[in-house]
Amino acid sequence: MVVATSAETVLRLDAPRAVETIEAYIREVRTAAYPGGIMMGLSGGLDSALLSTFVVRALGQDLLHVCFLRERHNEADSLRKSRLMADWLGVELEVEDITDAIRERGLYSPLVMRLIGLSRFLNRAVMHKVHHLMAGETPFMTTLRQEKFHGQPLRRFLHDRTSGKVERAFNGRQLYRREWIDRRAKEHGALPLGAGNLSEVLTGWFVQNGVDDFPFSPIAGLYKAQVRQLSRHLGIPAEIIDQAPSPDMMPGITDEVALGLDYDRIDLVLDAIERSRPNEELLAEGLTQRQIDLVAEMTRRSAWKRNPNHPAPPVDGGIHGGFRVT
Repeated sequence: MVVATSAETVLRLDAPRAVETIEAYIREVRTAAYPGGIMMGLSGGLDSALLSTFVVRALGQDLLHVCFLRERHNEADSLRKSRLMADWLGVELEVEDITDAIRERGLYSPLVMRLIGLSRFLNRAVMHKVHHLMAGETPFMTTLRQEKFHGQPLRRFLHDRTSGKVERAFNGRQLYRREWIDRRAKEHGALPLGAGNLSEVLTGWFVQNGVDDFPFSPIAGLYKAQVRQLSRHLGIPAEIIDQAPSPDMMPGITDEVALGLDYDRIDLVLDAIERSRPNEELLAEGLTQRQIDLVAEMTRRSAWKRNPNHPAPPVDGGIHGGFRVT
């Protein structure tokens, strides 16, 4: 069923004011303690593309250091898109192959980790669905459990030997990326920034203390729909904006596959939760009860991952943030 209104329309921001506010924030947090400027990953995805654009506009090309940390499970096109974005910004891209470092940590060793590199079809149509049959939920929803299948020994046994190993490897690789960027930031005398967005924060689609969970994350107050809106406003290449969002850690697994829902619907439900809109209104607009319940459950289960000590992002894309166009 087609949703009656798009999230980008419902969540529309005063783009010029939001851009000005985020750029002012970047200039403010890049203090004299960081003479080297800003350090961040440039993944080839949209979030890091928008954040890097803000940094260049706020500080100039010379004060942005970007890196692409490649490994054997990256999508084939990710590095090309990262280079496309770096060239568009006029900055140098540092490319580092971290495959050996990941291997040394044993994160490729489990048999299931060797299998996920074989086939996009295997990952999407077999492994993802087998977990759902076994656990009654998506693999991502299981990661949000702090205790895995307590009181269900068979399910816990199967999880620990299959998708649990994938989860530990996924988390370990994200934590290593964070360590690498932190280390390189110190070498440059730069402030590391994270590129997580509000949709990811509220659904828990990030690794705690990982590469998308830096304390200073200037776009963490923007829903994914607002990230797209501001990216179009700033003229970021359409190829970067229009691609399917992906963690780029498991061939064939996009954010939509992992989350079980596209960001447009996720954002509409998250906005409705904030505004206490009744479910009946969302159902009338084309959402289903399953979709509404899925987003609400992700938000509830992931509360433990959100760090209340992180500085507030400069723009709150919520209904009460003062930046929405109504």
